[in-house]
Amino acid sequence: MLLKRSRSSLLQIRWKYWFKPWQQMDWLLLSLPVGLTIFGGIMIRSTELNQGLTDWWWHWLIGGIGCVIALLLARLRYENLLQWHWITYALTNISLTAVMIVGHSAKGAQRWVNIFGFNVQPSEFAKIGVIITLAALLHKRTAANLDNVFRALAITAIPWGLVFIQPDLATSLVFGAIVLGMLYWANANPGWLILMISPIIAAILFSISWPFAIAFSEDIKFGLLGLIWSVVMGVVGWRTLPWRRFYLGAIGAWGLNMFGGELGLFAWNHVLKEYQKDRLTSFINPKADPLGAAYHQIQSRIAIGAGEWWGWGLFKGPMTQLNFVPEQHTDFIFSAVGEEFGFIGCLVVLAVFCLICLRLLHVAQTAKDNFGSLLAIGVLSMIVFQMIVNIGMNVGLAPVAGIPLPWMSYGRSAMLKNFIALGIVESVANFRQRQKY
Repeated sequence: MLLKRSRSSLLQIRWKYWFKPWQQMDWLLLSLPVGLTIFGGIMIRSTELNQGLTDWWWHWLIGGIGCVIALLLARLRYENLLQWHWITYALTNISLTAVMIVGHSAKGAQRWVNIFGFNVQPSEFAKIGVIITLAALLHKRTAANLDNVFRALAITAIPWGLVFIQPDLATSLVFGAIVLGMLYWANANPGWLILMISPIIAAILFSISWPFAIAFSEDIKFGLLGLIWSVVMGVVGWRTLPWRRFYLGAIGAWGLNMFGGELGLFAWNHVLKEYQKDRLTSFINPKADPLGAAYHQIQSRIAIGAGEWWGWGLFKGPMTQLNFVPEQHTDFIFSAVGEEFGFIGCLVVLAVFCLICLRLLHVAQTAKDNFGSLLAIGVLSMIVFQMIVNIGMNVGLAPVAGIPLPWMSYGRSAMLKNFIALGIVESVANFRQRQKY
């Protein structure tokens, strides 16, 4: 009897010894993405069933490798990243520059580098580099000061510009979401954040001719809505910016939006590629080109609608199995879920993503320092933006932007990036101060 008790105690000691490095981890935060990865592999298999493709298992393989990397990162102290953040930033920019030199093109963009026979997309990993760099900059010097805000924006501008000229507009938008989320968490004035995105809105409103517009040329056009928006932003600048003398804040905010509106018109006419214009216009009016640029979104909406409440069942969706939805295994994987598992299946997937976001927010709130908290918020901003845009474009509420659904869409670089980001957050959770009751 004594021998059995000693053996049982020895097993418990060994069990605790092996799992001690991960005892503070958020296991729910890890298990939910693993579940999405498994389910995503099944849905990719469903989309490829009648296409003669057999590479769906790569989704599970890369996911498994990513999970191991996440567990290893969770054992390492995230504070070490502070010492390496400038090296991380330099490697991020070097990798993005390498794409422009030795990268290869596909579908009108140069985004991939071939490493040992595998196509790697550096812009995906650049998101992690930006998160680490911004967290290191803002953990001591918060965004409550405009100088620190400009410093953070200047640091982000280099990798953002390298990504934008690839061109990869979708990833550059993700960078913007990361910066806004981290600046907000670092105590930036909400009015400043509104002013940061206001030129983009001005660029859209200046191009709208309703109810009337003043046009001097193709590149110089003033829409009434854009003019009203610029005045409103002038008021926001006057109330939130520190330069109130001679109304400099108001004039600066107004001028920024006027310039942003005209710059948007110039970019539309001379910078954006034709396929990027088609994606934006097809989102606004899909009936204008139902067999061209709007074909993806129309077919996706039909597939989701055909699923009704409970769906057709796994491997039984007509739109999915007859390959009516292009790129369904990547950007439009959510449409396969909607058709084969219906409205209920879509709700379950959305609920899982909401739980992941809540756990990320919990880690950010309970982190022992600002650096760890900002790392978690950066990852949260990235995941939330990608989820909203991807699902939005599947149901017709957002333009087709080429942003994958985290842990579900097929994509090796994106999958590894997501698990690396998850591993960093798990390190923040793992090295929190133990709670005492």
